[in-house]
Amino acid sequence: MRLEKCWFCSSTIYPGHGIQFVRNDAKIFRFCRSKCHKNFKMKRNPRKVKWTKAYRRLHGKDMTQDSTFEFERKRNRPERYDRNVTEMTLKAIKKIDKIRVTREAQHHKMRMKGKKAIEQEAAIKELENSINLVKAPAALQQGSEITLPKIKVKVSQSQDVGERMEE
Repeated sequence: MRLEKCWFCSSTIYPGHGIQFVRNDAKIFRFCRSKCHKNFKMKRNPRKVKWTKAYRRLHGKDMTQDSTFEFERKRNRPERYDRNVTEMTLKAIKKIDKIRVTREAQHHKMRMKGKKAIEQEAAIKELENSINLVKAPAALQQGSEITLPKIKVKVSQSQDVGERMEE
């Protein structure tokens, strides 16, 4: 079973799925769905369309250089079947997938590092701009500062704890 890659979005195409387009010079273009085929016919550049792999890699959203991508390359060299080699290959594939997942998580973590502070600043700015939606206009006229009401909470201790402290 051969899994192909979509020419436009780089997603996998399973057997029996997708569309093939053959140009006059015998170049074959495979597309996973009609969305990719239509974008190709409209002569759109995959690097400028935000949902494609090419765009994500070009703009630093996905990993671009990693040694685990070396194993994904297509090889057209037939090899003689060997049970031991196949068994070792399957074990290696599991290890490589695990490594790739951890590296992608690390990449995502580095990308999202400063996002929380930026979101908080944006929330504070939004609150300052639209405080009249949160607080009543009469309350705004009385005091110019933004304050939240203080809540009093009664804390009661059991007698056992009080006796232990006396001892």
